[in-house]
Parts: sequence; structure tokens; C-alpha cells
Amino acid sequence: MDTKNITLKVKSELYDTYREFCKKKGWIVSRQFEIMIEEQMNDEK
Repeated sequence: MDTKNITLKVKSELYDTYREFCKKKGWIVSRQFEIMIEEQMNDEK
């Protein structure tokens, strides 16, 4: 599967907090965004 680099603009403190949250759970931040996008699109179906 091809991938694409994207740029997101989010509050610095929010991103840093979320990054630490993901790190503690062993998650990859970019994959969490991908999952959220997939779930939102599935909700529309």
C-alpha cells in the first residue's frame, strides 16, 4: 500500500501530550490518525 506524508497543524501542547500517551501504550501517532480517519469514514456508510 502506498503512503503519503501529510502536514497537520495542531496545538503544540496537545500534540506533545498525545505523543506521550501513545508512547506509553506502544502506539504510533500517525497510525492513530489513520485509524480515526478510517472509523469516521466507516461511520458515514
